[in-house]
Amino acid sequence: MSVVAATRGLSRAVWILIVARAVNKIGAFTLPFLGVVLAVEFKASLTETGVILAVFGAATIPSRLLGGQLADRLGRRRTIVLGLVGCAVSQLWIALSHALWSAVLATVLLGLAFEIYEPPSQAMIADVTEPEDRPAAYGLYSAALAGAGVLAGLLAAAISHWDLRWLFVADAITCLSCAALVALALPADVRRDPATDRPDVGDQLERSPWRDGRLLLLLASGTVFATIYMQLVIGIPLTLLEQGIPKSGTGVILAVSAAVLIVAQRLLRVQKLDDFRSIAIGYVLLATGLLACAFAHTLLVFVLAAVLWSLGDLFLLTRYLTQASGLAPDVARGRYLAIFGLSWGIATTIAPLTVTQLLKTSGPTGLWLTSAAVAALLAVLQPWFRKRLVAR
Repeated sequence: MSVVAATRGLSRAVWILIVARAVNKIGAFTLPFLGVVLAVEFKASLTETGVILAVFGAATIPSRLLGGQLADRLGRRRTIVLGLVGCAVSQLWIALSHALWSAVLATVLLGLAFEIYEPPSQAMIADVTEPEDRPAAYGLYSAALAGAGVLAGLLAAAISHWDLRWLFVADAITCLSCAALVALALPADVRRDPATDRPDVGDQLERSPWRDGRLLLLLASGTVFATIYMQLVIGIPLTLLEQGIPKSGTGVILAVSAAVLIVAQRLLRVQKLDDFRSIAIGYVLLATGLLACAFAHTLLVFVLAAVLWSLGDLFLLTRYLTQASGLAPDVARGRYLAIFGLSWGIATTIAPLTVTQLLKTSGPTGLWLTSAAVAALLAVLQPWFRKRLVAR
């Protein structure tokens, strides 16, 4: 079955979430400019800017956990709207700030609201989609974000010629537009009544997902993948600089990566593969792309490497989400996906350290050879993961 055919049977709620998230993503270009705004508009020093951005990153971890808790207890739709409105308020606060302390408080609030959206939106997709259709649903979700990311970059380039504060105003507008679409178009949350729920539902709500060893194993595996991914985000610009390739090359590589995801999502029949086989293929492609990076000296070779690792991402990103959602009881799906999503917060903390240390000690070749070896190892280990993650 082709991707197009697989997506035709998706529910209206999935399409609404995809459209809403794409609208939000189109405006989500403020984060790369946050450090610039702090330094230029609020005269923060380089050290102060680094500390503030680190605090923002740390705040996104409890943000995702809060999103998972609220998704299961308050409801999916309410939680999505709350997170988006929180982001909009924070961004408008930054835009209207006239002192560094005010901008810092707004940045912390933005971090605390930043990830609330993800667990309920991912959980709702799983709620209304059959297990065999989830790879197509999550794949379309990822492809829509990639396409919106290209438009976001173009919009950011246009608006950044003006006062940078307008970036945050534009992002706040898209957040509020997304919240309005979700509030008006998604089905209402179903209130749970402990008096009428089955006894096991209450038990599942109270049982901690942290006690599920399979979820923790998936979190560990997902964190390694996310760290490799973030190493690409952080390490490729530094590698291009090291190789004397113009800084604009990073933009070319990002555009090619997004385009590959969009085209491949429509052409490749990845739904026929089970999760573990798909992940193994993804890691092989990712390792091959990283290996190409290790010996690349021209922009063309880096672009070819980007094609390979982007194809790997297509096989990897959606399958980790389907595995995490498949492990969860229905009433705990938000919390399960929130805990699994911590892999990205952890990776965002680890990757800058691994990239800078490996570049310092062994150069770009050492960085990408090490990353390729880890990806290849994870490909080989997929049968081992299958035995431990598949319910008997």
